[in-house]
Amino acid sequence: MHEKERHRIILSAVQDRAVVTVVDLCNLTGASEATIRRDISALHMQQKVRRVRGGVESIHPPHFVGLAGRTFAVNETLRIKEKRAIARAAVDLCDDGDPIIINGGTTTFQMVHPLATRRCQVFTNSFPIAEHLLKHSKNTVMVSGGAIYREQNIILSPFENDVTRNFYARRMFMGAQGVGPLGLMEADPLLIQAEAKLIGQADELVVLVDSSKFEQRSSLVLCGLDRISTLITDEGISDKAAAMLAAADVKLIVAQSGGAQEEEAAS
Repeated sequence: MHEKERHRIILSAVQDRAVVTVVDLCNLTGASEATIRRDISALHMQQKVRRVRGGVESIHPPHFVGLAGRTFAVNETLRIKEKRAIARAAVDLCDDGDPIIINGGTTTFQMVHPLATRRCQVFTNSFPIAEHLLKHSKNTVMVSGGAIYREQNIILSPFENDVTRNFYARRMFMGAQGVGPLGLMEADPLLIQAEAKLIGQADELVVLVDSSKFEQRSSLVLCGLDRISTLITDEGISDKAAAMLAAADVKLIVAQSGGAQEEEAAS
């Protein structure tokens, strides 16, 4: 990753959280700790951030505390080739007329391009997904109600009487911060609450995660592996992770970045 791109990611990350650690920035950029420390020093000298022990903080901390986790702007720059392949494989599961839920996220956002040729009934809590489908497709689009979280570009409601309960879906498509033996993991309690409601409205849960998500963990578990019908990832998935999904009877689809797909039926 080029230096300017790393700097942009660092500046975006500190606008989301008051303090970001060197380890977090390594995960975001794929760069080494030595490289990140040099970047922090350069931005500190330019008075764009303030260097602190073990990380960096914003000179002008955000007044609005958003959701935990990376921002949409940061996430959409990462592993884009894999995300597009995963999204194409997800849309292959959809037929015209299907009622589907697409949860907000940068991997699920990539579904909007192949969905342009479909006519589905789409329920989403994502501003970018709703806007793109309205402008560039014939899909019917319904959005959830609630508070707008600008950094993640999603709408979330803590209340039970929102429109979520009035939409039935054949499938729900969603990403996750991490996937492990305990199931899908997220970083924010509000996300857990909102996503759990959406999952309850769908017959099948289809999870879209790139292979790096099998190495990431969080303290909050959204649902167990037994709730997942299908998981779509890229060819970087390890044998250990594939075996974990097979043991949980999760259907695994490995999306090839060249466009081809390989399905592995879980035993």
